[in-house]
Order: sequence, then C-alpha cells, then structure tokens
Amino acid sequence: MLVKRLFCSYAKALNRLQRAPSGSKHTSSDYNDVAPFECRPLVRCFSIDANHPPDDGQKPVTTVSLYHMKKIIKASSTVLGESVEGPTCIQTVCPVCHVVPGGAEGKPISDAIRSKIFVNKTTGNFTCSSCQYLGRWDHIEKFFPPTSRTPKTVQELRKLRDAFLELKGEHVGTVWPIPGDAIAVDTVERAREVIKFLSLENIIPDTLVSVKARWNEHKRELFIPLVDVEDRAIGYKTLHVGSDGEVFERTVPETNASGLIYLRCNPSNPVAKAKDLSQHNAILVLNVLDLLALGSVKLNATAVCLPHDLKALPQQCLPGLERFQRLTLWFNYDTAGWDTARNYAKKLDERRCLFVRPTDQHPTPYRALLEGTFEPKAILSKAQPILHQSITTFRSLRQDVLSDLQNIDKVQGVKWKRYPTLNKLLKGHRKGELTVLTGPTGCGKTTFMSDYSLDLAQQGVSTLWGSFEIRNTRLAVTLLRQMVGRPLDENLSEFEQWADAFERLPIYFMTFHGQQPIKIVMEAIEHAQYVHDIQHVIIDNLQFMMGVLDEAKHLDRYWKQDAIIAAFRTFATKRNCHVTLVIHPRKERDTDELTTSSIFGGAKASQEADNVLIIQDKRLTSVRGKKYLQVAKNRYSGDLGIMPLDFDKASLSYAQRKKKPDGEDGGSSEGPAGSEQINRTVGRAF
Repeated sequence: MLVKRLFCSYAKALNRLQRAPSGSKHTSSDYNDVAPFECRPLVRCFSIDANHPPDDGQKPVTTVSLYHMKKIIKASSTVLGESVEGPTCIQTVCPVCHVVPGGAEGKPISDAIRSKIFVNKTTGNFTCSSCQYLGRWDHIEKFFPPTSRTPKTVQELRKLRDAFLELKGEHVGTVWPIPGDAIAVDTVERAREVIKFLSLENIIPDTLVSVKARWNEHKRELFIPLVDVEDRAIGYKTLHVGSDGEVFERTVPETNASGLIYLRCNPSNPVAKAKDLSQHNAILVLNVLDLLALGSVKLNATAVCLPHDLKALPQQCLPGLERFQRLTLWFNYDTAGWDTARNYAKKLDERRCLFVRPTDQHPTPYRALLEGTFEPKAILSKAQPILHQSITTFRSLRQDVLSDLQNIDKVQGVKWKRYPTLNKLLKGHRKGELTVLTGPTGCGKTTFMSDYSLDLAQQGVSTLWGSFEIRNTRLAVTLLRQMVGRPLDENLSEFEQWADAFERLPIYFMTFHGQQPIKIVMEAIEHAQYVHDIQHVIIDNLQFMMGVLDEAKHLDRYWKQDAIIAAFRTFATKRNCHVTLVIHPRKERDTDELTTSSIFGGAKASQEADNVLIIQDKRLTSVRGKKYLQVAKNRYSGDLGIMPLDFDKASLSYAQRKKKPDGEDGGSSEGPAGSEQINRTVGRAF
C-alpha cells in the first residue's frame, strides 16, 4: 500500500511537470530576434510539490519541526557521517543516492562518493547536489538509516528507494546552457571591446574575465553564467543594448533559477598577508551591472548577484550562501528595495545580515560609480544590521527554550545538599540571578550565608566572598568549622588535612574591610569573575558600600543604594553570575514580622531581586518562638514558604540533618573513623 501510494504521488508530479510550459517562448519585446534557447535532458530536476501548493485531493504538507529533522539526521550520523548546520540549511550526505536500506549501514561512506544534501531548516525542502533533485522532507525522511529496522521494513524501503530513483530519473528537467555561438571573454583585450560596445563606463575588464562571461558578437549579447553550490552552470544572465542605448538584463530561466553569480572583489592591499575575508563576507546585489561595479572597488569581500532581482529569492539559492558569515544587502534605494531586503534577510538568517539603508545618499553600486560623487566603499561602511543586537525574536530563542525544557533539572540550578527544603522552594541555585538576604541584627545572617555558600562551593560553584563586617580570618574559621562539623581547636592534629581539603575548594575572598566605594569593589569583582570564572558573589553587607567620600555625603542615601543595587543587577545579568546581597532591615518593632518592605532603602532592592530571603527570629518575643528562613520572593518558580533553622553550635551550621536510627549515636571522630569522615568530605567537595 505504501509503495502504491508513493507511485501515485510521483505520477501526479510527473503529469504536472509535463503540462508545465517549456520555457522556450519569450515575451520580452527586446528579444524577438533571439532564437529559442537550447534544452538539454535531465541535469537538474525540480519537484513541483516543493514550490507550489498541492493539487486538490493531495494531502497538504504539514509544518516540519526543526528539532525532528535534526534528530533524524543526527541518528543517521554513524552511516552518513556528521552533519553540518549552517544559518539556513543542514548539510549531510544524500541517503537515497548512496545508501541501500538494509545494506552496509554499519560501514561509513567513503569521501570519494559523498554527495551533499542541503535540507532547508524552515521548510524542510531538500536539494541534493548529486542527483540535482528538489523535493519535500517527507519524501526523503524515511530513507535516513535508523538504528534498527525489521526485515519487512527494510524490504519495503528498498522498493520505495528503487521507485523513487526510477520516477526521479524519468522527470524531464531543463538546464539552460549558454548558446554555443558565444565565445569566451578570456582576455583583457576582448573584455575591453565588450565594455566599449555596451558602454559600461568605469568597469574594469578583469571583472568580465573573472565571472567567465561569453560574448555573442553577431547578436551583441553578453552572457554571464549562473552557477550552483557545486560551481556548475545551470543558467545565465544576459546583457543587451536596446534601441535607446539602455542596457537590458534578463535571467534564464525566468523563474526558480538556483544559480548565483560570484565575483571576488579586489582587496585594497593584496600584497599584505591579511586574513582573507572574502570567503566570509558577501555583498548581495540585484543585477550584473552592480556586481561588475563592485569588482572595480577595492574590497575584501565577494560580490554575489541574485538571479531574479526583487521578484523572488528561490530557496535553492540558499546553499550557495551558507559559507558566508556576514551578508550585506545592497539593493535599490526605493521602498520596494527596502521591503525586499527585510524579507530576504528573514530567509537568509537576520543575525548575519546587514543592509545599506536606501536613501539618495546611498545609491546602488553602479550608479555610485557613474556619478562619482559617492564612494562605494564609504557607503558600504555605513551598513547597519537588520536585526538589532538588543532585540530578538522567539524564532531565535526557540531552540534555547527547547533545550531548557529537555534539561529542566540542569536549568533549575545547583541543588543544596544541606538544605533540601530550599531545593523544593527555590529549585536550585542559578546563574545570572540576584538574591537579597535580610534579617534582624544578631540573627545569624553571616553564619547562614557561609554555610549556604559552602554547600555550593563543595559542589564546584566558584565563590567570591566580600565580607566588610568581619575579617577574612574569622570568616575562614567559620567556613572551615562548618566543613569539618566540629571545633578544630580540640583536634589540632587534623588541621593540616582539613586545611588542605578546604584550600582546594573554589572559594576566594576580597580583602576589603569597612566602608568602600562601589567603583573599587566592582572593579575587583569583575577582575575575579574574568580570571577565576566566579559563579557566585556574596556581599556582606550592602550598607558598607554606601561610600565615605566627601562628595558622596551630599547625595541622597537611598539614591546611592539604588545605584549600587543597579550595578550588581547589571553585573549578574551580563556576566551570568549569581549575586547575593546581605542587607539590614529597617528598625521595626521586635513583635512585627519582617516583609519585603522591611528591607532598608527604597523599593528597588526587592524589585530588582530574583529571590528575597528573610531570617525571622521569634525566640525573644515568644516562649515557643522559632527561627526560620522565609522565602518571600521567588521569581523562577513562584513557590514561597519557610525553612526551620536549627542551629548546631558545635558545627556552627544550620544544616538540616536526617534523623538517626534508634540506638545509633554520633560516634567518635577519632582514629580511623575521623579519617574516613575527612575522606568523605574531601570527596564530596569534588
């Protein structure tokens, strides 16, 4: 049934192709004396379904998922080899021409018989450089070798492949060769004669030689071949002087030409051993005259002439532009040219496209060369990106969104081992976020933050501590004691072992103490982030960065704090680094619970923060009062809640410990047991 359905589909396509006009009739009045163009049997075939909507009764083509195509192509890499994803197409080996289903699928294809196939990332239409066939993704999808197939499926695929190749071979396609009576313009002298006859002022003769032009002296026509991605001529453009002396241009074939004209411009300093940018930068123009004009300008780029002016840009042309990293669109300076540039840029991938703004001061290359008042190189230097660097679209973010959904656990961030309740609420510690921690004086903000950051550092999160309240020595003692889990002053013999383990943790300290200006602190943080790849910055606390300079005392205190918070917010976003700010609350009654409005300063701290953590201490205001951590803001998941804080004085830690089974005591840490604990902690740190 599947074979029969495929035969019917291709039979309909063949009938439509035979009914299509041959293209040998010409309507232009300027070419009435031109003999019919020669046609040659199949060299390049096009599937009608790829360019036109399906006929009545045919199943319409559904939207092709890029993720689905990439998944299938990647799964066949063991047989076809690794694929290459470009701006508009995915390049791999044609699975129909060189792979027999059920054959030597485990053997890689030799480079000698590899033929590239280009799959359009938007439409799914494919173009095979070997068989010169253009078709839909659903016609070729089934031929990509999967990891496993049943014998029945392999047999059916072999029949489908034979039918596919047979029907494809029967299609009568046309290629338009340059008439045989045209002679090659292969010398500078002959090029000068052609330029003189066509009155192409200021055009360098070498450009006609470079584009492999041909000249028909009897009909006074210049032919420039259109080449495909394999550098094969599949059509041409003609230049002909009309009765009024104006040069007319026409493309053959008139529609769906898949070829382009390439002209490597002369670099301004060919002797210098500079990087050859012509292989990466291209300037797209609409006609041959503009192309030849760019050949007369000293540019380190490749000029490319599109086949159909402003009418259309066939997707068969896109593979020929894949190798360029930057495309500059230089079209007619009118409304149509501007609109076409924006539409073409979407097809070519806007991220690599620049445009020459269409104004009277930015004429097309040939007009600029004739008028002499505008320097083409200066106009080109004013090209602007079509897609602003500060604006993006969902299409650009689509694959990132899919990746985040497929790796949700990794996107959520690093999990805490000491605080499982935080994992339930915050989901994890993520880069690029800003966390604000507040709490009453003496509630243990610094102790909690050291325990909080040590947990992350032991899992490889590189941390920079900026403690302005206490000395780094005392902070290091607290961190080391929290890592060991007991006082080391009673077990000094173990100090060297634990110190060596702690020294290998990715924890760094800033040497500031007391009040410091924000500029100096930010310079130190940016330096540390660049050199040590810091992922977590802790500032304890923000009030010590309000500044002590004489000129700062006249500034509003709230304004200064907002400026500091804005600086850290920008740093966290641009450098993809998590910043935790410890901020004291405003003085409020002890009986009142702290809220996000209790944070000292204006509302900017709570507004800019992704997470707001508040330590609530009710031990002094209630008989059964407890101390707990409240998640008052959670921008990532929105989950809010509290986490009890039970302080262990021996380890100076708030870590949530699992209950031990009955009859099991803590055990002694001396002797071998203590060594095993050290080894476990060291292993956990790495």
